[in-house]
Amino acid sequence: MNNLITIPRNGSLTKTTKKRNTNFPSIMNLFDDLMYGDFPAVFSSNYSDGISMPKVNIREFTDSFHIDMAVPGLKKSNFEVNLDNSTLSISAKTESSESENEYTRREFSYSSFNRNFILPETIDESKIDAKYEDGILKIVMPKKDEAKEKTSRIINIT
Repeated sequence: MNNLITIPRNGSLTKTTKKRNTNFPSIMNLFDDLMYGDFPAVFSSNYSDGISMPKVNIREFTDSFHIDMAVPGLKKSNFEVNLDNSTLSISAKTESSESENEYTRREFSYSSFNRNFILPETIDESKIDAKYEDGILKIVMPKKDEAKEKTSRIINIT
C-alpha cells in the first residue's frame, strides 16, 4: 500500500499505476492514456523549453519509504529539498550564464521543476536523507518505530 501522495502543479491527485489488459484496450484506458499520459511526439516541438517533470519511483519497505527521481544532467547544487508541515518539496533550477545573443539556434533549455509529496504521519521526519548520484536523486524516509511492521511469530499454547 502506497501512503505517499503526489501533488502535481494543478493540485489534483495523480492516478495510481494499475495493470491493464493490453490485448483489448477499453475506451476508459484510451481516455486515461490521452489525459494522463505523455503526448505523442507529433504534438511536441523539436526542442524543449524547460526541464520536463521528472518521473519518480516510490517504494515502501517495512522500515522506510524510498523515492528515486530520475533527473540526469543536473548537479547536486541545482536541487532544493524542503520539508514543511509534512509536505516534502523537491525542486531544481538550472540557469544559463551565457547571453541569448551568442547563438544562431539554441535548443538547450534552462528551467526549473517542483514536485510535492504529502508524507504520512508514520514518517520520522527528523531522519529523512537525500543524495544525488548517477542522475538519480534518492530520498530515504525512515518510518517511526511504532509504524514499522512487526514480524510474525508463533505463540505456543500452554
